Amino acid sequence: MNTDLQNYSHKRYNSLTGEWVLVSPHRAKRPWQGQEEEISQELRPHHDASCYLCAGNTRASGDINPDYKDVFVFVNDFSALQDDSANFNIDDGLIKAESEQGICKVICFSPDHSKSLAQMTIKEIQKVIYAWQEEYVSLGKLKNINYVQIFENKGAIMGCSNPHPHGQIWSQSSLPNEVFKKDKQQRDYFILNSKTLLEDYLKQELKNRERIIFENRAFVILTPFWAIWPYEVMIIPKMPQKSINELRIEETILFAEVISVVTKIYDKLFNCSFPYSSGIHQAPTNSENNEHWHWHMSFYPPLLRSATVKKFMVGYEMFASPQRDLTPETAAAVLKKLADNLY
Repeated sequence: MNTDLQNYSHKRYNSLTGEWVLVSPHRAKRPWQGQEEEISQELRPHHDASCYLCAGNTRASGDINPDYKDVFVFVNDFSALQDDSANFNIDDGLIKAESEQGICKVICFSPDHSKSLAQMTIKEIQKVIYAWQEEYVSLGKLKNINYVQIFENKGAIMGCSNPHPHGQIWSQSSLPNEVFKKDKQQRDYFILNSKTLLEDYLKQELKNRERIIFENRAFVILTPFWAIWPYEVMIIPKMPQKSINELRIEETILFAEVISVVTKIYDKLFNCSFPYSSGIHQAPTNSENNEHWHWHMSFYPPLLRSATVKKFMVGYEMFASPQRDLTPETAAAVLKKLADNLY
């Protein structure tokens, strides 16, 4: 391990986005006198009569949820995107705007209100993956949809308004900012090297093994070299695949396993139901070949030192660039030890 990277301030390049992150390992030793959050001690029931996501309950729209037994998907009652939005384009000097169409869906992972992905079995998580695949394909076939974003916000600290285990699927007509950056970086790399960027990056990581947390036959969990969040991790398929739709049945169970590992070690890290935002970045659903894409799933958790100390993106992060104190290598070592203890 490069000791300079562990002792001195430096910046690291994110090959996927073309941006930099400032790393300040010496600051990890400073005493903490910042805000601490309350730990929720709530024990949730298996079914909550007041929850609009539980089976058989009435949602705010007036629609009644079916008595679902595993995964349930529906169009968001308060969608951020509209599929019937008027087409318009405003181009007045520095005043620019374009219409954006899309469809937003909610995916309930389980009918059990008390669970999270960490408490679900691998077979149950596999059913979630099947639903993700189905939605990626069906939404991607629509004429006005060119990208499908699958994500989850877990925990009130991440702005989650309902503790029922669920995620979201937003689909839209254009590429959102983060995907646009990754599309360009991966395309440029593929044109020069005839291989995906993450294929070569993963080879380096597997050789060095400084940031590897867990792996099975098809996937690797690692803390990326350019990680921003304290205990950020990424799941990368070992074989280049453009989207989760290319997963074979045996690979879906292996994907479910690594999701289970990530969420379980998070809960063990600070002995709490660990909050995070996670998302899958994969090939656009436009008419292009997109052979440069290598899909991946990222987890961005905010907790820094304990269940009550959060990393806030403020000040320098808001006005200059992301910054972290805990090095990715240190974070990966902590998470790897927890992963090893799972087995």
